[in-house]
Amino acid sequence: MAPLRFSANLSWLFPELPGLPARLRAAGSSGFEAVEVAWPYAEPPEALASAAREAGLRLVLINTPPGDQEKGEMGLGAVPGRQAAFREGLEQAVRYAKALGCPRIHLMAGRVPQGADRIAVKAEMEIVFLENLRHAAGVLAEENLVGLLEPINTRITDPQYFLDTPQQAAAILQKVGRPNLQLQMDIFHWQIMDGNLTGNIQEFLPIVGHVQVAQVPGRGEPSSPGELNFPYLFQLLEDEGYKGFVG
Repeated sequence: MAPLRFSANLSWLFPELPGLPARLRAAGSSGFEAVEVAWPYAEPPEALASAAREAGLRLVLINTPPGDQEKGEMGLGAVPGRQAAFREGLEQAVRYAKALGCPRIHLMAGRVPQGADRIAVKAEMEIVFLENLRHAAGVLAEENLVGLLEPINTRITDPQYFLDTPQQAAAILQKVGRPNLQLQMDIFHWQIMDGNLTGNIQEFLPIVGHVQVAQVPGRGEPSSPGELNFPYLFQLLEDEGYKGFVG
């Protein structure tokens, strides 16, 4: 039984340090061997790759660009009318992943458009998402990369996010049917939406390509006060044979 491998999520850790190069150095100095970052796009990929090498780190996950955040966008994968922008963002993410030696890209689904009713637009958004995911799977396969789908809770964190449960994400993955698309399990989001963590981990772990953790409800480190029993959950992941990284 292999011990879990941890990666520092530099979008959340070391917030007192400006810029990713400084956070990379801090992660290396803290003993991490791997890191992940949501959006590395403010820095040239070559500079980040150099900083990661100097810190002795490997990058294991980045996200596709969020879109126009001033207009409230948070990913574009399922957003009607934004297919071209999603594909442009995917190309940018692939360029960064190749330069950084990063094997996984979170393909962000995005939000239900402002003013729209979630139930009314769900079918249209799923059609758009399936189309974009099939395209992404082909692009990623050419570079031997994996695409990930992450459900984000709509109770607290992002009420408008399209993809919000592991059940919804797993059903979409099954419809797409591409082996290089997998599930990203963020235990923080899963606990808030559904609980039943033992059952859900056991059910969905075979299609999970990456795990993220934070305490509930404060979204702090696993050792911070909260309702999740991380020694139990980490042991469960080990016992179930999870071999990926935990961010």
